[in-house]
Amino acid sequence: MGNSFDVAIIGGGINGSSIAYQLSKTGRKVIIIEKELLACQASSAAAGMLAAQAEIEQDGPLFQLALKSQEMFPALSSELFEYSGIDIEYVNKGMFKIAETEEIATEVKKQVTFQKNWDPTIAWLDSKQLREMEPALSPSVAGGMYLPNDGHVQPAELTLAFAKAAVYFGAEIRENTEVHSFIFENGQVKGVKTANGDIHCDQVVVATGAWVAKLIRDSGLDINVYPVKGECFSIKTEKPIINTTIFSDKRCYLVPKQNGEIYIGATMVENTFDTKVTPGGIAALLERATQLVPQIKDAAWERVWAGIRPQTGDGFPYLGEHPSWKGLFVAAGHFRNGILLSPITGKLVADLLAGNQLNEKLLSAFRLERHKETVG
Repeated sequence: MGNSFDVAIIGGGINGSSIAYQLSKTGRKVIIIEKELLACQASSAAAGMLAAQAEIEQDGPLFQLALKSQEMFPALSSELFEYSGIDIEYVNKGMFKIAETEEIATEVKKQVTFQKNWDPTIAWLDSKQLREMEPALSPSVAGGMYLPNDGHVQPAELTLAFAKAAVYFGAEIRENTEVHSFIFENGQVKGVKTANGDIHCDQVVVATGAWVAKLIRDSGLDINVYPVKGECFSIKTEKPIINTTIFSDKRCYLVPKQNGEIYIGATMVENTFDTKVTPGGIAALLERATQLVPQIKDAAWERVWAGIRPQTGDGFPYLGEHPSWKGLFVAAGHFRNGILLSPITGKLVADLLAGNQLNEKLLSAFRLERHKETVG
C-alpha cells in the first residue's frame, strides 16, 4: 500500500466521494481519507431530496448550480449502477410545496410565477386539485406548488456508489484514518499527516462537512462553517399513503421511499455536534407531519436519527482553492443541499484541480476568501 497519490480527498461523505469519482475517471491517482466510515455522518442522515426549486426561492449562483446538478441525476443513476452495482433509488415523482394557509398561499403563488421561468410544467394547485393527486393530504391545506421534476434518492447509497465507482477507476479508500495536519513546502501543499502516517500528493481537497473549519484554520484561513443538527424519524405503512414528496414551509417534509418508509424531518438546532434525538424535536415534527397527512398517526413507527449539516454565514458552500496555499482546495458548507449538489460539486472540483476553464463569475460566489480574513 503506497503513500503517494495525485490527489488526497479528506472526507468520505457525499461530496468527497463524488469528487473522487470524477477525478478517478480522468485517470488521476486518488485516495479518500475518512476518519470513521464512508457516509457515516450527514450523508446517511439526509432524506435525499433533490429540491432545487422547492428550497431555493431566488435566482443566483446557488440556484443555477442546483438546477445544473439536478439535471445530472437521471444519467448519473445509470452510470453509477454500471460502475458500482449500487442502485441509488432515484425517484422522480415530483414534489408538492405546501401552503398551509391563505397567507402562505399568496407567497407560494409568487414562487410559482418565478419558477416557471425555468420549468413551465410547474403549477399552482388548489386544495381540491392537490387532494385529487394525494388524497391523504389534510383538507385544511390551502394549496401548493407542484414541481414535477423534483425527485429524491437514497443518500447513503449514492455516497457509496460514488466511492465504489471511484474504486472501479483506481481510487483507494482508507477509513478509520484521521488527518491531523497538512504538509506545506514553498507555498504548495505536499500532502497530509494522518494517524497512520503521511500521505504525499500535490493536491488536497478538504470535504469534511461541518467539521471543515478547524482543519482549514490550521492552514491560516478562517471560514464560517458551523453545525446544524437535524432530527428525523420514519414510519412505515402496508400500503402507500403518499406517492409524492411533501414539503412545507414550516420546515417539515415527508419523503416516501421505495421500501415503504416515509422519511419525516427535520429539526434545526444550530451550533451543536450532539447527535442525540430528543423527545421534543420528534414531537414537534410529528405534530407538523400529522397536520399535513393525518393518516401518519396510524402508521407503524420505524426509527429515529439525527445528522449534522454544515451551514455557512451566507448560505453558500465553499468551493475553491486556498488563497495562500497552492493545491489546497475546499468543498464544504452545502447545508441542506449536499445531496442535490453532489454531482455538480464533483464535476466542478475535478475541473478546478485540472485547471480547466470555468465560469469565473459563477464560482466567485463560492470562493474561500469571499468574506473572511486570513488568520495572522
